[in-house]
Amino acid sequence: MPWLLSGLGLVILLFAGDALVKGAVNLSLRLGVPALIVSLTIVAFGTSAPELLISVKAILDGVPGLALGNVVGSNTANILMVLGIPALLATMHTSECSTRKTYNQMIAASLLFIALAFRGVFDWISGLILLSGLAYMLYDAFGDAKDHRRACRSGEVEEEEEPEGADPDMAGWQIALFLILGLIGLPLGASLLVDNATLIAQTYGVSDTVIGLTLVAVGTSLPELATTVMAALRRQADVALGNVIGSNMFNLLAIIGIASLVGPISVDEAFLRIDLWVMLGASLLLIPFVYLGRDITRLWGVALSALYGLYLLIILI
Repeated sequence: MPWLLSGLGLVILLFAGDALVKGAVNLSLRLGVPALIVSLTIVAFGTSAPELLISVKAILDGVPGLALGNVVGSNTANILMVLGIPALLATMHTSECSTRKTYNQMIAASLLFIALAFRGVFDWISGLILLSGLAYMLYDAFGDAKDHRRACRSGEVEEEEEPEGADPDMAGWQIALFLILGLIGLPLGASLLVDNATLIAQTYGVSDTVIGLTLVAVGTSLPELATTVMAALRRQADVALGNVIGSNMFNLLAIIGIASLVGPISVDEAFLRIDLWVMLGASLLLIPFVYLGRDITRLWGVALSALYGLYLLIILI
């Protein structure tokens, strides 16, 4: 039964997260907020809402290892699984993308996160530091968005497309319904998934940290995987790569930043020895695609997916 309820919680999370994003996007566009700003802020937060609620719930329930494992595991999964599996379906032409600036910010966020982890605990001080990094990232993104909008108006570049989920004809009651479903479904799904994942861990003698790194991390990475698969099939490599980089930054800075203010998150020794470095190593694997103009071919897809399978095997054993 715990496995079934965990799966039900995951399904509710996925549908509720999608509903929240749709509602938030269309509400923002209705209020006249630029589409690019919506993509960089509300959509990013909406797709990370499951991770945030799971982390907060885990801390309140006294299983902080689940919160930390969720974020670190999700970031590793986002690169190895979320980029690896779509590449098996279609080559992603990342050589045409310009993501160096955001990639550098992601690496900086990862290094900051690892440095704070060596304090032994993510407390309110760590939380404020991480949220300060998030504020800088959003401020910088807002500046880039304004510059892009200005260039669009002057005709220097073409107008960007509206974010996925935008519908200019959506009625006000539909927007409200999406928001309500998202706000109700996310805490419900998070509660089901965390409670039953904890039961599974206790039943099989698996630590809550390992459950966070595997079951919960893979589950909360499914929205990113779905987005990236569609982007790969539509040959939108910039969307695929940007989705992963943006999600990883938001996970490190926002999720743990906010969760640390709810309660302290102790750092297990295994994180300091293995998992944090696996996360950083996975992030560095993007260098050929970001800096050297390489495409993520099917061969790369096999390699990334195999590395993730090997990682899961090692932590489960």
